[in-house]
Amino acid sequence: MSSSADTTSEKETSHSRFQDLAGKYLTFVSGTEEFGLGILKVQEIIGMMKVTRVPRVSTYIRGVINLRGKVIPIIDLRLRFGMDATDDTDRTCIVVVQVSRGDDQVTMGIVVDQVSEVMDIPAEAIEPPPRFGQGVQTNYLLGIGKIADKVIMLLDIDRVLSEGEVAELEQVAV
Repeated sequence: MSSSADTTSEKETSHSRFQDLAGKYLTFVSGTEEFGLGILKVQEIIGMMKVTRVPRVSTYIRGVINLRGKVIPIIDLRLRFGMDATDDTDRTCIVVVQVSRGDDQVTMGIVVDQVSEVMDIPAEAIEPPPRFGQGVQTNYLLGIGKIADKVIMLLDIDRVLSEGEVAELEQVAV
């Protein structure tokens, strides 16, 4: 008899929980998946440029670039997420982002296959990340955005890399 009330209560809780996630997202493609990144985390988008390799670093770290006199570490999002590597195309670009680690801000670039658009995603279009069971990490996802027939994985860029991985990136940039 209270299942309708329970369902309404669940929807309200879900809606309020994702209200703070609503907003503008830069959407981009890596592999066959579409991702969204909170626009406030994006510093700039630049075309692909020569990346200087750094020896003996994790495979997903492409290396560093010199961006207006500042050395920026670059990661390949495909490799970080366990996708197959691919050659860069004329649509491949680097999204320069700010990653928060406690009180520190780390600037890094993420290589993506293609930037799509800036999209406004309302709270009612956001659902929690799916649960895949023990051993499958999804803590780097804020939620899943559903816009028209698209499913967009909303990234928590602060959690894409662990603290140890961010420390490795900082060492690469030194």
